[in-house]
Amino acid sequence: MSDRLVAWVLRVVWGVAPFTVWPAMGEALGHHSSGVHTAAAVGAWVVWAAVVLATFVPHPLGLTALRCTTPAVLVGAVAAVAGGRTGAFAATGAVAWSALVLILSLLPRTGLVFVNGPAYPNERRFPLAVPGPLLLGPLEVAWLAVVGLPVAGVMLLAGQQWVLGSVATVAAGGAARYLGRPLHQLSRRWAVFVPAGLVLHDPMTLRDPVLFRRQIIDGLGPAPADTDSLDLTQGALGLALELRLREKVPMARITSRRRTGEEGASARLLFTPSRPGAVLAEASRRSIRVAG
Repeated sequence: MSDRLVAWVLRVVWGVAPFTVWPAMGEALGHHSSGVHTAAAVGAWVVWAAVVLATFVPHPLGLTALRCTTPAVLVGAVAAVAGGRTGAFAATGAVAWSALVLILSLLPRTGLVFVNGPAYPNERRFPLAVPGPLLLGPLEVAWLAVVGLPVAGVMLLAGQQWVLGSVATVAAGGAARYLGRPLHQLSRRWAVFVPAGLVLHDPMTLRDPVLFRRQIIDGLGPAPADTDSLDLTQGALGLALELRLREKVPMARITSRRRTGEEGASARLLFTPSRPGAVLAEASRRSIRVAG
């Protein structure tokens, strides 16, 4: 599918979400106070409108917002159904549609659309896969803090639970400050083809983006199992690609939270894009030798 078609599918599916998901949530909130119900409704519509805008103006920041919001929608739908106050039809529709939205938001092709929103016409960005160790708990905890604490704070304050609501709100501010930026960095990691060659832009691994000029690229292809190339994959799941160069290129790897770099150089390195086949196809199109 073209990027335009993917974007329109996402817009339509997300645009219909309030009419398939909110009825179940509204019924589940029926026994709460009017303040809680109003806060939930207003917050849901504001978030929905913000994500709609993000789908029409693709940007890495919009990708972060989308991928933080859609899991929350599914969690909310499941919680509403678990409350036992929702009819079978509304419950099925809410869970199924919110699951569909989540799946679409997590597709590698969706990431491709968003990160290329602000790209120059003569470049093409390909998102890198999420580091594997983050999937084993840290990513979920960060998401829960960044998304869950603000929601809890608003709902508790709306329910006049002043002490707990204030604590949750303060904690939400801390989570946004210390965890929001690292969470957004996952949407700012990509390999990008430019007229001069290939650039690796990974703020979680490299202190600065690194350009590999077309003239020194010897080949790009799937990484052999026994390779000893410089590993920049961070344990990401999926097919790693090996970039082979005719000469060593200096780069500074991030070695601490303060972004201090370990200076070095390498003529072979590994990275894991979320769509390795598309990366190889683009490399071939740009006359970069692709190894089998």
